[in-house]
Amino acid sequence: MAEPRSRRRGAELEAAVLDAAWAELSEVGYSRLTIEAVAKRAGTSKPVIYRRWPSRAELALAAWNRRVPVSMATPDTGDLREDLVGLFSSVARRADSMMNEMIAGVMGEAFRHPEVAGILRDRLTSRSPLTGPLDAIVDRAVARGELPPVEVPHRAARVPLDLIRSESMACGAPLSEDAVAELVDDIYLPLLHGLASRPLPQDGPDQRAGRPDLRVKPQAEFPESGQIDTIV
Repeated sequence: MAEPRSRRRGAELEAAVLDAAWAELSEVGYSRLTIEAVAKRAGTSKPVIYRRWPSRAELALAAWNRRVPVSMATPDTGDLREDLVGLFSSVARRADSMMNEMIAGVMGEAFRHPEVAGILRDRLTSRSPLTGPLDAIVDRAVARGELPPVEVPHRAARVPLDLIRSESMACGAPLSEDAVAELVDDIYLPLLHGLASRPLPQDGPDQRAGRPDLRVKPQAEFPESGQIDTIV
């Protein structure tokens, strides 16, 4: 006779539920994900799950966030284009791991649940997790003379995520190396050079985006966070 499962609480229970949700997503996809199946796999009850995650969308996001790598070194090849290709490739690998069907389902459900849509809007309008790595890449390019001093606005810092998100969801397949190179060569490098052609704010480069100056910074990392930026 099997021994009864001990009562779990807190972080242990949360980890069991999120692992179960991820396993269900991997096996059946978002469209067939049910809280009942997650509860059964996790050895808990539906009310317990709903107290922590009020909807499938929030549970799916939380399950994916648990799988997101917490840090990733910023490329530093000595060349602006190669650094950008490396950064875009890293983001594309993350996008591939997120399961495109799940994201489409989350987005669809978000439109029907205002509270989830609000969560997504907050994450999509917050500071991009690529701001730090992009700042480091751009600053090194400026120091090498590949770019004049340039301010990268918030929306421009979000462009790599937006491009990869759009391509991933449209194609439903991992981005190829050629596709990543085209995004860098045809879109983002011209964007950076266009931004560099504009005059900096009158306060000077030391005031741009809260950054101290154009000196080369230590190697930056993606922040540890649960932002949806890397998946949506």
